[in-house]
Amino acid sequence: MNIFPTKEKEFKLIDDQAETLNRLNRRTEKSENLTSQYTDKSFRGMINGNEFKVISSVIGKGAFCVMTGKINSDSGNVKVEIHKVFRILLSVFLCFPVIGMIAIIWSKAQEFSPILILVMIGQILMIRYVFIGLAFKFLSKDSLNRLRDVLDFEWKKN
Repeated sequence: MNIFPTKEKEFKLIDDQAETLNRLNRRTEKSENLTSQYTDKSFRGMINGNEFKVISSVIGKGAFCVMTGKINSDSGNVKVEIHKVFRILLSVFLCFPVIGMIAIIWSKAQEFSPILILVMIGQILMIRYVFIGLAFKFLSKDSLNRLRDVLDFEWKKN
C-alpha cells in the first residue's frame, strides 16, 4: 500500500518529437523550484533534452501534482506524483488521529476503549482515501488534460 497515490501513463505523439518538445518549451516557464506564480505560460518547471519535470501554472491547485516524463521519437510517458511539500503537509495531517489518541490516553479524559483504536484507523483511512485520494484524482486529471492539450498527443490504451 502506498501512502500517497501516483499515476503513470503512456502516450503516442501526433506530431514528431521535435515539434512536441518545441511546443512544451514555448509553454513552460523555466523554474528550478516548482512553485506557483502568476504566469501566462501553461507550466512551470524544467526541460532537459527530451525529459521534463513540470507543474501546472494554475494558482492554488497547480503545484499539487508534479509531472515527470520523457518524450521519445513517437511516444512518451508521464508520471504524476504529489509534490514533496504537499506530501510533508499531508503526512502531518495523517498523524492527527494518532496524536489525538495519544492525547486521550495521556489526559485520561475518558476511560480507554478498544473502539477508539478502530475510530483512529477509520479516520486515517478516510483521510487517505477520501481526502487525499479524491484530491489527487481530480487534480492529476486536470494537470494531465492540460499536458495533453499543450503537447497534442493521444493516450495509449492500457
